Amino acid sequence: MAQLRMALAQVDATVGDLSGNATMIVDRARQAVEEGAQVVAFPEMVLTGYPIEDLALRRSFATAARAEMDVVARRLAEAGCGGALVVIGYLDHDEEGPRNAAALVHEGRVVERYAKQHLPNYGVFDEFRYFVPGRRLPIVRFGGVDIGVVICEDIWREEGPTSELAAAGVDLVLCLNGSPYERAKDDTRGELVARRARELGAPMAYVNLVGAQDELVFDGDSMIVDGSGACLARSPQFVEDLLVLDLDLPPRGEQRAEEHAARGTSEIVRTTISESVPPAAAGTPQPSPAEPPPLSEEAEVWSALVTGLRDYVAKNGFRTVLLGLSGGIDSAVVAALCVDAVGADRVHGVSMPSSYSSEHSKSDAADLAQRTGLRYQVQPIVDMVRVFVDQLGLSGLAEENVQARCRAVTLMGLSNQDGHLVLATGNKTELAVGYSTIYGDAVGGFAPIKDVPKTFVWRLAEWRNAEAQRRGETLPIPPNSITKPPSAELRPDQMDSDSLPDYPVLDAVLDAYVEGDQGYADLVAAGFDAELVERIVRMVDAAEYKRRQYPPGTKITLRAFGRDRRLPITNRWREHKPTPAQAQV
Repeated sequence: MAQLRMALAQVDATVGDLSGNATMIVDRARQAVEEGAQVVAFPEMVLTGYPIEDLALRRSFATAARAEMDVVARRLAEAGCGGALVVIGYLDHDEEGPRNAAALVHEGRVVERYAKQHLPNYGVFDEFRYFVPGRRLPIVRFGGVDIGVVICEDIWREEGPTSELAAAGVDLVLCLNGSPYERAKDDTRGELVARRARELGAPMAYVNLVGAQDELVFDGDSMIVDGSGACLARSPQFVEDLLVLDLDLPPRGEQRAEEHAARGTSEIVRTTISESVPPAAAGTPQPSPAEPPPLSEEAEVWSALVTGLRDYVAKNGFRTVLLGLSGGIDSAVVAALCVDAVGADRVHGVSMPSSYSSEHSKSDAADLAQRTGLRYQVQPIVDMVRVFVDQLGLSGLAEENVQARCRAVTLMGLSNQDGHLVLATGNKTELAVGYSTIYGDAVGGFAPIKDVPKTFVWRLAEWRNAEAQRRGETLPIPPNSITKPPSAELRPDQMDSDSLPDYPVLDAVLDAYVEGDQGYADLVAAGFDAELVERIVRMVDAAEYKRRQYPPGTKITLRAFGRDRRLPITNRWREHKPTPAQAQV
């Protein structure tokens, strides 16, 4: 029976920051070794950050990444980590092209490399565009046990490297991941890792990135599962973590080569590093990590949105954020998110009342500012709007949109003056049906709730207030902002319901049309009113040009607007009731 102390370094990497990521890797590896770890695993592409998109195609970047990997190997030895096996995700490059790879580092050098074999090309992933798949499948013998390495998508394929490792016989598999967050995805991941471990008949250590990159959020949720599929330890979501655990590994050695020859397509390469346990583990206490309690759906989404906003602000060098406060639910939720993400003193809210703004909207905005402690100012736009309307002779929708655009100019002016990042406060439902003003309320550098349906915005508001009450804190969101009927207040007595179906029904149709990609007939068959379906899909299709110009925002659903859903702007296809001839086909 061999025993290895395993460490999973769940860390937040920054795309392109090779030196910063390298220092983080060395620091975390040193910490793991000080806690007695003999094997330390880092996530997919941790040295470069992930996803790197077209940086993968830039030879200068790929060359620098591979060179930095060799530097990291030497730095690990200098930091006292030479005796440990450290597995690091990075960008490799050989004569065939760039590869999404893992380096296995020991005693100051890269002793083996593995390149991801299965490249995802769906949703937000374009890895066929960037990487060359690997064909070698290294198995290293370390501390008397055989260890295999795979990367992310490799375990999602039924006939992938894990099945070949099972046939070849390994004692432990390390899975390096850059798996973005989606609602309820941690349950899917956990079930998958458990199934693969059972197929292997050996433990699997799954380590994932945490933090955010542009629109993607990585939630961590790293885990170690034994050969029966039972979870031994798990990291919390949305925070950096070093998970350390002792694994008892009975070697299963001599059975395998003949079986593999009949089943596998990869080139199995075996490398022996050591038969004995590195002395670094001596004298350190045995770790006993506890599995964190699962988050509720609202808590999980809130954490994802806070993480996405916080990292976007920090990694892009912004000091402060700026948003308009209308007194409504959307801006209230975004403001509360901002305060949680960067602190109240770095959040600037602006109330911009027009001649149609109600007294409760103005007072609710001021109430929000007082509850959260953010920096608050009032900038009336009545005179600005009058100049545009009078000079251009505007009325109706044109006059309504001028109000939104005067607010946008106000926010962008303050942004230019003081360096704030302007936040758009629109939600996914509005974005879907085009219920926003381009160059108006759609203006900004980031849109925190861009992928949150309107009905879930209310759920988040209620959850956040309930959480504050549980902690004995001031409720951040004014109750009136939650309970009052939503309105853009761009004309007298305007309500959202004047222009849109009831939000619960609207969100249900949008979920089926956008997330489920269902057509007209499918939606009607599902029980939705035919005229309502035609109306909603017509609004969605007509708003594609607006969505293309909307700021980036944190992805939380299976199919966010952007890289998940790519439709042409110029497009005459429309979902509609079929003609009698079409119905007979």
